[in-house]
Amino acid sequence: MDGREIRMRRLFGEGRAVIIAFDHGLFDGPIPAMEVLPATAEKVNPIVDAALLAPGMLRHCAKLFAGRRRPLAVVRLNWNSVYCFRWHYRQARSAYCYDVEDALREGMDIALVSLTLQTGSEERDAANVEVFSRLTNACHKLGIPVIGEYFPSAHMEMSAETLQENVVTGSRIVAELGADCIKTFNTCDFKAVTSSCPVPVLGLGAEKLPTQLDALELAATEVANGAGGVVFGRNAIQVPDPFAFQAALCEVVRENAQPDSAAKKHKLMANDL
Repeated sequence: MDGREIRMRRLFGEGRAVIIAFDHGLFDGPIPAMEVLPATAEKVNPIVDAALLAPGMLRHCAKLFAGRRRPLAVVRLNWNSVYCFRWHYRQARSAYCYDVEDALREGMDIALVSLTLQTGSEERDAANVEVFSRLTNACHKLGIPVIGEYFPSAHMEMSAETLQENVVTGSRIVAELGADCIKTFNTCDFKAVTSSCPVPVLGLGAEKLPTQLDALELAATEVANGAGGVVFGRNAIQVPDPFAFQAALCEVVRENAQPDSAAKKHKLMANDL
């Protein structure tokens, strides 16, 4: 068993994976509840399987990954203008953000590499694929698994049907390019996404939902449709008690707990009032 397989088995040790993301500053700068990165890292419950962050932040959040029972460190290796919502970029250009060897020295366990296609330019799509493929191959040479993130350009402007088609196609392309698992949007027929990929698909939380129960119900829906786990950021951190919410999220994802029961058990309902 090589290092890549060991890390993947650990990520999915409970059957399904729960990843907490706080890499938003790489594209948005400081956002509410994530202004100070070391303090943000302290909001990650160590019972989750992994935490996603930017490469330059590993050294500032080392305490989270130093414990005996610690989350895996998932590090984003490429930068993409598609995430810079405040600046209204439209071309969805991908760029190298950190060398694999450097991220490994910093403490990376698993890499995340994103891909955006149908950008409106065949040349740009091809360049994005090249960035994705080179980083993925470099990771695999060093025994590092890759979470391939498929993120559609201008997803907020798409109809449900267009988003569905884009995510089904893009996720399969990411798998075909060698990703060990996939992170992408929940869609109107998410089962078609999960069933057409030979690797686990992680459903993301996306925009902040009105209530914590809404977020737990999203996770339950993704799992019911075949997701191998979830990646939640704002919905898991911009809450009154992140540890309690993340504990409830783990129960919903790993144990198929009912969202309302998990919310009541961890006293989340009152926090939303």
